[in-house]
Amino acid sequence: MTRSLRILPLIAVLTLAACSHGPKSHPGMIQPISNRVQFEDAVGLLMDGKVKAAREMLAVMAKRDPTDRRTAMLMQTLEADPVAALGSRNFSYRVQSTDTMTGISQRFLADRLKFYLLARYNDMAVPKALVAGQLLRIPGVAPSVAPAPAHNARRVRDEPTRDPAPLAAPKPAASPTTSVEMKRRAVQLRGAGLAALNTGKVNRAVALLRQASAADPTSPAIRSDLARAVRIQVTVAAKR
Repeated sequence: MTRSLRILPLIAVLTLAACSHGPKSHPGMIQPISNRVQFEDAVGLLMDGKVKAAREMLAVMAKRDPTDRRTAMLMQTLEADPVAALGSRNFSYRVQSTDTMTGISQRFLADRLKFYLLARYNDMAVPKALVAGQLLRIPGVAPSVAPAPAHNARRVRDEPTRDPAPLAAPKPAASPTTSVEMKRRAVQLRGAGLAALNTGKVNRAVALLRQASAADPTSPAIRSDLARAVRIQVTVAAKR
């Protein structure tokens, strides 16, 4: 046997020994998704009107943690009858430019998680589609002192309670000139709403027609157009 052939077994042994003492690789650790992280995603889906996707996500979350009360409550708002849950008695509230549905729900229902139930109470398929000047029906009796609006956010977060703000002084009765101007504005809003409806912008159409109805609540044509737009909105949302 030649010298080179005698050396080969020795090299093989040394190579195996070096490999056995080398660093060992470990697969990367995958962090599990928690309900706490995923909850805000479910809220965002509901704010966008994506009910089917939100329902599927919440079902997974409920299975992952059956004791998660927030997830269970949010799921209930998808199935509960809004009038049975919140009551038939209500008062009107005009949406401000800084309002969100979660903020209004916290302000008047003392619970942000009822935002989707409140949206269904008002026949709104997309809760984030609020428009300044829009009238909402708020369950219950109008408070003598208006609760202060909570910090507006698209996501549900813990926020400090604020002192209630006093009601604004009542506005004087509208003059005949003001009434004419409001009717003219109602006509303009109705036209814009019908144009939006004809181009498939159903949520925009509903919002504009609600404003038109608020500007001229005596117009049967506007009421009829609004009712038709809401029916279309509900039908479109149900097909998603």
